[in-house]
Amino acid sequence: MIPPRIQSDEPVALFGGGEASMADIDLVQTLATRFVAADGGAAMAVRAGVALDAVIGDFDSVSADVLAQIPPARQHHIAEQDSTDFDKALRHIFAPVVLAVGFLGGRVDHQLGCLSVLARYPERACILLGPDEIVMLCPPRLDLPTVPGDVVSLVPLAPVQGMSTGLRWPIGGLRFDPIERIGTSNEAEGPVSLTMERPAMVLIAPRRCLAPVTQALVQGPSDARWPARAARCTAPPQS
Repeated sequence: MIPPRIQSDEPVALFGGGEASMADIDLVQTLATRFVAADGGAAMAVRAGVALDAVIGDFDSVSADVLAQIPPARQHHIAEQDSTDFDKALRHIFAPVVLAVGFLGGRVDHQLGCLSVLARYPERACILLGPDEIVMLCPPRLDLPTVPGDVVSLVPLAPVQGMSTGLRWPIGGLRFDPIERIGTSNEAEGPVSLTMERPAMVLIAPRRCLAPVTQALVQGPSDARWPARAARCTAPPQS
């Protein structure tokens, strides 16, 4: 079977089976031009009247009734159980940025699994949309249109260093580590600029940053994006 390849020069929206509101769906529809569902996320998209370009997954959480409303040519069944449906979908999307809805909230193991996938595919810029925040793997450099008092959190997935301007507590000279030092609940003093040495820092920023960050990822130079990792680590089976 030829693997799916969803390609776009514009943002792609990805729907998951977790928690999301109609406001979330409406927001990503204003920013994306193509629409993909990860397995059970197809139900959310179909209910909202979204015309899906593809549904990708092992199809263990999407009903036959939902699949019946999607053309068979757009259904991409990937049977292997060594990765999550988010992983299966994200690795087959080739776009400047993926806007992911329905991957935050709900089961904590699913949310933590998503963070692992973001780090596994650093070349796939992806923003997870939550009720109040956006979550993403921080790119090599990024400007945030924050205002004084905005909460900006940095959560390392591995040892990593970076630089900042505009944060109440600057990060320059600090060595972040998931066990030794994290950077939650920092505070913006105005617009924030971040640079990172490696793709290992999760950034949590205000939800209203979604549109400008999306635009920056679409229009930004190639050296403002991470390259693909040289080798992949096989994920353990998912239940």
